[in-house]
Amino acid sequence: MEDYRVEVELGQSGRWWVLSVPDVPGAHSQARRLSQVEDVARELISLMTDAKPDSFSVHIDVKLPDAVRRDLERSAALRAEAARAQSEAAQLSRHAACLLRSRGLPLRDVGQALGVSFQRAKQLVDEAEKVAC
Repeated sequence: MEDYRVEVELGQSGRWWVLSVPDVPGAHSQARRLSQVEDVARELISLMTDAKPDSFSVHIDVKLPDAVRRDLERSAALRAEAARAQSEAAQLSRHAACLLRSRGLPLRDVGQALGVSFQRAKQLVDEAEKVAC
């Protein structure tokens, strides 16, 4: 089965997606929506190569404007940073609960001191004990 890469980018008007197939000379078209690109590309490749539309695979490569790409990269980095911070915060909460419990405080007091319910305090202590706080 032959593979075709389809390059797609937003047209100048911003209303159409412009697509081209580098492996098929002169293969250019456009689609109104990104979800239509694969069907348009299959039809285009089929017309230009006389191949049946289901006889090849299509890989869509969306080229986003630089500003959009930079925003997405920064967004991904911030999400990763937030996930790391949340994980560290959870670890510290477990450790704090464990320290209070190890001083003999009842779970209700641990929960109240940490600003969480009795049930959450129990979860934190149980989770902390699994990793030997």
